[in-house]
Amino acid sequence: TLTNSIAAKSISHAYLFAGPRGSGKTSIARIFAKAINCEKPKGLEPCDACDSCREIMLANSMDLIEIDAASHTGVDDVRELISGIKFAPVKSKYKIFIIDECHQLSKSASNALLKTLEEPPAHAIFMLATTEAHKMLPTIISRCQRFDFKRLSINELSERINLVADWEKIKVEPEVVRLIAVEADGSVRDAEGMLGQILATGENPIPLEKTETILGLFSARKVKELVDLIVSQNQAGSIKWLNKNLEAGYDVGQLLKSFSHYLRKMILASVSPELMAGIKLELGH
Repeated sequence: TLTNSIAAKSISHAYLFAGPRGSGKTSIARIFAKAINCEKPKGLEPCDACDSCREIMLANSMDLIEIDAASHTGVDDVRELISGIKFAPVKSKYKIFIIDECHQLSKSASNALLKTLEEPPAHAIFMLATTEAHKMLPTIISRCQRFDFKRLSINELSERINLVADWEKIKVEPEVVRLIAVEADGSVRDAEGMLGQILATGENPIPLEKTETILGLFSARKVKELVDLIVSQNQAGSIKWLNKNLEAGYDVGQLLKSFSHYLRKMILASVSPELMAGIKLELGH
């Protein structure tokens, strides 16, 4: 839809990117901003070489203004932003305003923004990003083209982790990839952050045990140990397992999260043999 709007030269004055954290909302906003202001586009893609593209990539473009509504919630912050709208772009075709976490704007700030969205100047484009669209004024949402972002699947995140590992020329065990992909809960940013943390150890290949220790996570293999002890009614072994891991510094909350996730997958596997084939690795089998 966005590339079609570029091809048709039909750019809206306001866009809303809504979805979970780390799903690419702000990144898409910046790429779209580059594309519509690019001086020498490659078809529908920004060239990444012209002055406009380079300034946006270096975060020093005077025609792309970004604010984080989480720390600029007041009406005065929005009014200061709006006061610059009346001025034409310095170099580019459009002056673009990216407002991140816009649901955190106060009521008075939201109303001030609404007034501008009702009568925007031709050279101004707003791109709003939020993780909680339901908290925004319906009147603001109705004046935007809305795009809903989704969490990535475990397989999609695994592909991304492997791609980054290949770029870094690092070998990552499949179980490590799966552990990070499950824990990231659909967020590319979280997955890359965890991968960056274990890459900083300098080990190659990266072993599962080291990853669990560094990130404080429980792999499917480790949780399966506890489940097997419980199923076999080995009370002493279960208590020893818990004591050993808690003394090693693992977080109880993280254990409960991993344990409930594992049991949910076990229930799915018991319901459908086809599902079992797809989640075998997640169960440590």
